[in-house]
This record gives sequence, C-alpha cells and structure tokens, in this order.
Amino acid sequence: MGLSNQIKPISYLKAHASKIVGALREQGDPLIITQNGEAKARVMLQDIDSFTKAQETMALLKILALGNQQIEAAQVEPATDVIARLREGQPHH
Repeated sequence: MGLSNQIKPISYLKAHASKIVGALREQGDPLIITQNGEAKARVMLQDIDSFTKAQETMALLKILALGNQQIEAAQVEPATDVIARLREGQPHH
C-alpha cells in the first residue's frame, strides 16, 4: 500500500471503520489518521498472539537493559559468591 493510501481523515475512519479493520488486518500496514489536515494518530492492528509475544520481548529487553545498567554501575557480584553465600545461609549484603 502506498503512503498516500495510508493517510486518511478522521471522518473516513468513522465512516469506514469495518473496511479499515479488514484492510489493516490483511495488509499489516499502519494507517495515519489526520484531523484538520494534520497527522494525529497511527492505527495498526495486531493479532493477540503477536501482541503478547511483542510485550514479552519488550519485558525481556527491559530486564537486559537493567542488567547492563547494573553491570556498568558495578552493582553486581560473581555468581559463585552468591551461590556460596546462599549455601551458607547468609543474607545478601
């Protein structure tokens, strides 16, 4: 779908919602909604399985980013030290 076909006024969205839902589902391209001639929203449909997978991926990426921040801030300790302390029953310090 060409970019010009992806830009529609909000009145078109209101009048053709069913048609738009079907087209977005089939093509997967986002739709840009304009209001008073200005782009105001991007509309994209996604099946629930893809959405769930994307959310899980985002959560994992956030965990990785947090881990990298902790490594850079030297807020980590070797796993062998943590395991040894756990086996001895000592709390985290």
